[in-house]
Amino acid sequence: MKASLAAFAGAYERALGQEIGAAKAVSDGEAADSASVTAKQMALSQIASGPTSQLARWKELAARVDRLPEPVRDMAGRGLRKVVGYQDLAYGREYLDRLDKAVARDDASHGYALSIAAAKHLANAMCYDDMIRVADLKTRSTRAARLRREVGVEDDTVLKVTEYFHPRIEEFCGTMPVRLGRYIEQRPKLASFLDQRINRGRHIRTDSVTGFAMLWVVGGLRRWRRTLLRHAVEVEHLERWYRLALGHGAADYALGVEILECRRLIKGYSDTRARAQSKFDRVLSGLELVRGREDAADWIRRLREAALKDEKGDMLDGALETVASLD
Repeated sequence: MKASLAAFAGAYERALGQEIGAAKAVSDGEAADSASVTAKQMALSQIASGPTSQLARWKELAARVDRLPEPVRDMAGRGLRKVVGYQDLAYGREYLDRLDKAVARDDASHGYALSIAAAKHLANAMCYDDMIRVADLKTRSTRAARLRREVGVEDDTVLKVTEYFHPRIEEFCGTMPVRLGRYIEQRPKLASFLDQRINRGRHIRTDSVTGFAMLWVVGGLRRWRRTLLRHAVEVEHLERWYRLALGHGAADYALGVEILECRRLIKGYSDTRARAQSKFDRVLSGLELVRGREDAADWIRRLREAALKDEKGDMLDGALETVASLD
């Protein structure tokens, strides 16, 4: 499976002429011109090298994208490439299954804004950063080549690379099977005992055999990601957010779109992620305050923008106070 996915990834990169263009486009949401869109749609449907069974499954997923409403296809194609590269073809099917729920509730009169937002933010939500993802990215050959280009080192010159890691007990438990990870988290004394031995900074030389092997093993946990605690937590959060967006979108289309856009708040890893999650929850706490108002979507947008602009969250606190004072 890993080898076949690598073959697919290589084919996509050659077709698009860049290593991470598709993933970046999904993350930053930049609009492409018509020629760029056409090239990406062709890349999605073109034949890639790999085992026949895997190739057939990929073509089935590509065909599903082609059957989506035309305005949704480009973002859906980008999202599909991203989630397949992140995990595997089965994960791509999960992505499209979720996206279909938004498409079924959408129509051309709104320009399919709900479906486009879902295509973008579902992909980002499903490709969350974890220890496995970080280790995988840091051990890819494309990253080594990029580092050499950035520092101006020739291929025949030894390049020493030191990575800094500071795992917490949460990340440690997140890489465990669901039941074991929750067993530890539900026992504060045990969790504290382990955290005292885990929660410290480490410098790992990835140019050494030992350091590289350590990260390579962690990155290899990708094949078991769906059985791990972190994945279960992320899926639970994703499903709550998505149900909330589609549920509100049925009565207030614009509000549903704005709830989907709130996923922009969640980013990063470890402590950064925890702070982002807190902002996300606080923004959506305003839903009860604006429910039923004609300008509900506008207020959620204002809360989100306040959260994005202010690192400390003071602007968000003020915006929430304003919302609470509304008649």
